Amino acid sequence: MKTNKALLSTFVVILVSGILTFGISGDNKEKLLRQGTPLYFPAAVDFAGESTPLQINDVKERLDRELLINANLDATTVLIIKRANRVFPIIEPILRQYNVPDDFKYLAVIESGLTNASSPSGAKGVWQFMPDTARERGMEVNELVDERYHLEKSTESACKYLLAAKEKFGSWTMAAASYNGGMSGLAKKIEEQKVSNYYDLGLTEETSRYVFRILALKEIMKQPALYGFSIYPTELYPSIPTKNVEIDSTINDLTGFAMSQGINYKILKIHNPWLRDKKLLNPSKKKYEIKIPLAGY
Repeated sequence: MKTNKALLSTFVVILVSGILTFGISGDNKEKLLRQGTPLYFPAAVDFAGESTPLQINDVKERLDRELLINANLDATTVLIIKRANRVFPIIEPILRQYNVPDDFKYLAVIESGLTNASSPSGAKGVWQFMPDTARERGMEVNELVDERYHLEKSTESACKYLLAAKEKFGSWTMAAASYNGGMSGLAKKIEEQKVSNYYDLGLTEETSRYVFRILALKEIMKQPALYGFSIYPTELYPSIPTKNVEIDSTINDLTGFAMSQGINYKILKIHNPWLRDKKLLNPSKKKYEIKIPLAGY
């Protein structure tokens, strides 16, 4: 008797689900059926509050391309989502401090996958600064210290660049595009083509994909389940508490310094990747803050 009731209940659920599905309009039904798969496509998207014109055919197709690519890069995208749990809490307050929209954290995602990446052209760090650009933005770059690997300082420098680009081009979308194409390169395209909207410009392959890659990662990372990613909170990489030790003198042996702080050289370098050698020469007595983890080792 219980078995028959269970079968009847299951039949009723299936019947009602079918009726509800068939009662939904065609477009909405298709979206419902695509939810939870890499084929899901959002009804609307924006970057920093600036709407993306999906009614333009090539715009919709370009976003579709980046969504499909990144929703199907299972391991890569999962790793990025896991890292974001540790990295975003550092980036987000700095963006707020400089009044740069929160969406720009996804620019860092597509630049480096939230790792201290190194490109063939010589760009390094989460924000992928070239050496000369980094120095122009106030970062120290030499054989012993490379602040392109310093997440807080490089984020501040990125904010300063983006504010200048927004001032020049008048939109956050164009500011984001200029991070890839350069301010002068973008200005030249505007002059040649007589349009100033990113979605109207004919750009190089890389720059024409750039903002769409940001949009795609933003959509996937904000709602991963819609695109078929199932990640438990316990699987995200945790933030590790640290203390800052201020240094204004030379450290001839970073291994010895690490041991004096109760950690080893490897852990010291993981938390301070901007230290590029086994020593820190500091004849000018510049003040540096070295992070010492309080857990996770």
